This record gives sequence, C-alpha cells and structure tokens, in this order.
Amino acid sequence: MASKLHLELALTPDGWRRDVVVRIDHGVIVGIEEAGHGQAQRVSGVALPGLPNLHSHAFQRAMAGLTERRGSEADSFWTWREAMYRFVERLGPDELEAIAAFAYMEMLEAGFTWVAEFHYLHHQPDGRPYDNVAEMSERIVAAADAAGIGLTLLPVLYRQSGFLGKPPTPAQRRFVCDRDRYARLMETRVPAGNIGIAPHSLRAVTLDDLQWAALTWTGLPAHIHVAEQTREVDDCIAAHGRPPIDLLLGTVEVDARRWCLVHATHANADERARIARTKAIVGLCPITEANLGDGLFDAAAFLAEDGQFGIGSDSLIRISAADELRTLEYGQRLMHRQRNVLGEATRSTGRRLFEAALAGGARATDASTMGGIAPGKRADFVVLDRQHASLAAAQDDSLLDAWLFAADNAAIKTVYCRGVPVVQNGRHVARDELGQRYRKALSGLA
Repeated sequence: MASKLHLELALTPDGWRRDVVVRIDHGVIVGIEEAGHGQAQRVSGVALPGLPNLHSHAFQRAMAGLTERRGSEADSFWTWREAMYRFVERLGPDELEAIAAFAYMEMLEAGFTWVAEFHYLHHQPDGRPYDNVAEMSERIVAAADAAGIGLTLLPVLYRQSGFLGKPPTPAQRRFVCDRDRYARLMETRVPAGNIGIAPHSLRAVTLDDLQWAALTWTGLPAHIHVAEQTREVDDCIAAHGRPPIDLLLGTVEVDARRWCLVHATHANADERARIARTKAIVGLCPITEANLGDGLFDAAAFLAEDGQFGIGSDSLIRISAADELRTLEYGQRLMHRQRNVLGEATRSTGRRLFEAALAGGARATDASTMGGIAPGKRADFVVLDRQHASLAAAQDDSLLDAWLFAADNAAIKTVYCRGVPVVQNGRHVARDELGQRYRKALSGLA
C-alpha cells in the first residue's frame, strides 16, 4: 500500500517546505523528497500535521446545547453533572456507538486525527455488567474504526463518590468497577491505537486504588481529572490536608512519559511549577472549561516555566481544534489584559499554540507515530484551503494564525488519516451514513 503525495506547502519539523513529495507505505511516512522525481498525487493547499485530541467523553456529544437553561439555583459544573447523569441512564451500546462514531467524524472534519477517549460508561443502567464486561469499550473501538480516527482508549477507574471512601451514588452505578472488572476492561483490544489507564479523579478513587493502577500498568498512558473545580480543591484539603495536585504528586510518580493531568485549572503556583518540572502534560479543554464556568488555568505562567500542554474537546459542546486553541489564547488575554500572551518572538502565536498542542498531545496519547510530517510518523494531514477568504493574504505562520483566529473549521478542505482522505471538500466521506445512525440513535432517546 505505497503511495506518494505532492504537498504544495507543508509545515514540517524543519519549518515550512514548498513542493515536497511525501512517500507513504502502510499509512506511515517513509520519506520526504523534493518534487520532480516521479509521479505523485498533487495536494493543493496548506498541509499541517493532524492534531491529537487528548480528552473526549464521546457520549456527551448528544447533550451539546441541551443544558443551556438556568435553574433555580446558580448553575455550575455540579448542576451540569446532574443533568449528565440523567442523560446517561438512557444510553445503550448501540446508541453509544452511533454517537461516538458521529463525534469522531466531526473531530476529523475539525482537524483532529487521533482521540484519547476517557471512557467511563461501562455497565448497564442498573449497574450490572454486560455479559461481555468490555461491551461498551468495544463499541468505542468500533466507532473509532468506522470514522477512521486513531484511538487511545482510556477505561476509567471509578470507585467512590467523594474523598475518603464516600460510597458511590445510584447515578454513578454505571461507572463503578472493582479491581478485577477493571483489569478485564484493560484487556480490550484497540487495533488502530492503544490503551491506557484513567483513574477518574482523586475524589473518585482511593489512594490505594490510584497506586495499584499506576503500578499494575506501568508504562501505559495515565490520565486523571485534577483540580478542575474549587469545591474539589476545598474537599481535598479538608480530607487530606493538601490540595489535589500536591496529593497526586505525593502519591504516585508523575513523569514525562505517561501522565496527563486533565484541566489542572486551580493549580497553585507551586503545583504548576512542580508539574512543569515533571514534564507531564496538562490537558487543557478551553471550550468545555468556559462552558462549565470552571475558571482559567494560567497557561502563560506554565509555559514560562517550560510546562507542556495538549488540548481536548472534553464534553464536545463544540468540536474544533482551531476554536480550542483560540479560546485558550483569548482566556489568557482576558486574564492578563494583553494581546498575544502565548506568542513568542520567533514564532507567531498561532504556530506556537499549534506546535505545543501537537507535541503535548502526541505524548499524552502515547501515539508515538503522531507529531509531525516526517519519516516514521503517521501520514495524517489536515489540508487548509488557500482559497478561503481568511487565508487569502496569509503566508507561512500567518496561515496558522488566520486559520485559528479567523477561519476555523470552514478552512479545512481535506484530511488524510494514514494517507487516506477521510475528509474531502470539508466533509467526511461517511457523513451521510454516520449522520443517519446518529439521528436514529437520538430519536430513540427522545
């Protein structure tokens, strides 16, 4: 399965290159050469590496836009969570697979070519396991295969409803696993990706469970929600005498190779500096964090300490790689009352954001072949349309700026995964089929 693509303009680890031919074999780049040496399929436009989406709850795509009504009390993450719990009661395997496949299709149309699925919907509505304990995990794998996206499956370990062994609530019974059942989930095969652990949060697992998971699956990706909410921080201090990130760093070895701290919104200055020193990835989900009113992570201070991050679309209220990065920068502008807060002298703001999210996301998902248009990497390209009005006057780095800050998803023309075009003219090749399955699933939930 060898092929050649002639890229008109490409962002590579060596910078912008014009008229290069990428040689592909079995979905992997095996060489890059100057054009003019044999036949190659011409790809007009701006070729960028596909981005990893390091945090997704696929089933929540079906909730998007349905929780935007203020209740009798002040709305917050916690009131939103109650609405999510009610929604999840109605989902079965068929609905989950259809919703996830549609969400993954939209991710591809939005510039993501790999997704880390933080998957905690394990059991039947009454909490009993399916005959195949990995039924729901396997539906996630099938959904990723249907859409054609790379997958890091992160089965979630969920044991309690609050710190110090608070029993799970009835609304959480679909999530809860004992150690034996969790170990069986970790045997799920992911042919087009890999698997990692996901202790849900310090409020949802005991410290013993956290250590058990980290030591049992040494070397695999390890993702955890941490310090997302101020109430979580306060409850952790009340229970353990220390804030959650400090507690995490003191309980397991958080290292550069495997750990992703999702959100970390309310990290204090000392915790931020310690995370930066470990080289672990902070998983930022700016659109969801804004939608839920979580707060703002001080990314400017973190990057100044050489901290590393990736981006995720979390609740999937909106799926857009460009919008995640734009919202990240705009949050910093509002926090610091400056422009181009995350930019630097040698690269434009858009390019710095993009390359940081690319590197951090590839590490956090353990997608070793992600991360650039270079030999040994997956042939995953996002091609921007140079004819889009917002890109008309742009060159090199400003092309990235124009995409992220002006054009958004509308500028994406083609997306290749493993050298195969899964999005053409801005539309996924299976959109009609996957859209029909999605609408049928939602009609059954009405």
